[in-house]
Amino acid sequence: MKKHNFNAGPSILPQEVIERAARAIVDFNGSGLSLLSISHRTKDFEAVVAEADALFRELLNIPDNYKIFYVGGGASTLFYEVPANFLAKKAGYVNTGVWSKKAIKEAKRYGEIEVLATSEDKNFTYIPKGFAIPEDLDYLHITTNNTIYGTEYHEDLSSPVPLVADMSSDILSRPVDISKYAMIYGGAQKNLAPAGVVFAIIREDMLDKQVRDLPSMVSFRTHVENNSMYNTPPVFPIYVLMETLRWLKSIGGVEEIYRRNREKAALLYAEIDRNPLFRGTVAKEDRSLMNICFVMEEGYEELAPEFLEFAKSRGMVGIKGHRLVGGFRASCYNALPRESVEALVACMQEFEKEHAK
Repeated sequence: MKKHNFNAGPSILPQEVIERAARAIVDFNGSGLSLLSISHRTKDFEAVVAEADALFRELLNIPDNYKIFYVGGGASTLFYEVPANFLAKKAGYVNTGVWSKKAIKEAKRYGEIEVLATSEDKNFTYIPKGFAIPEDLDYLHITTNNTIYGTEYHEDLSSPVPLVADMSSDILSRPVDISKYAMIYGGAQKNLAPAGVVFAIIREDMLDKQVRDLPSMVSFRTHVENNSMYNTPPVFPIYVLMETLRWLKSIGGVEEIYRRNREKAALLYAEIDRNPLFRGTVAKEDRSLMNICFVMEEGYEELAPEFLEFAKSRGMVGIKGHRLVGGFRASCYNALPRESVEALVACMQEFEKEHAK
């Protein structure tokens, strides 16, 4: 039976990327050595990092005054490294869910945090809009896609202060105006690579705004000046990231994947809205393209466990909702084919025929 991978993360990657990575594990670049045991100082691996940088720049139209670097860990590492580098007195945060709250918690260690807007009043089912941004902030931090609740920014925010964004779960899924951001960062395990590496895109002038004496590994300047090689980087995830960027370019780049993502999301949201057994959980204008959350409609709640087993029996993997919200979550990252969404829709329709009143 074909499996349809809707896991929220680590998530689906393109099959051809997985196959190329598997070959590189056996023999990297014809060297006779495994990718897992080569030196990161070899010219072959330096070429991997250089190509990843070049592809990132091309696919996202990154201006020349931005630097890219990769470090081990996850976005949670950057939750404290961002304020460690940039928070002198006060920073603004928008609270749109669990990951925002964790970033806020870490930032409070370094200075005053002003939560400029929050959607907690409605269990994070919408993206706050129209809030004022004080001009005396060191920076403003947002989380562009909220994997647990299924909300997403669909336009780049304009900010009078440096804008920092955690784009872990929607990087390269849609066009982004990089010039509006002082820094973008994220864990790679949604749309780019296996867990273990963080990407960061930072405007050069921000490197001069480090506000305190920091350990070398925490300073962003360290990693920029050493081309992500200050210490041994996570070689395998960076290689897979590079191969994923190659794949994305080969299919037509960000515009094409954005078209596919909108198409997949529209297909599934239309079924959620049509099917009397299910309902969406967030404001329609803020619905995520990446993490589509839904629950059983009122009167059918007791069917939730049965639907999970029904879907599992038809090859659906990872659609159980996060424990904080329950219900179901279909994560439709870049590499998920339309056919998998069509299979889930067919599954929902079949379940409806058996159970609709």
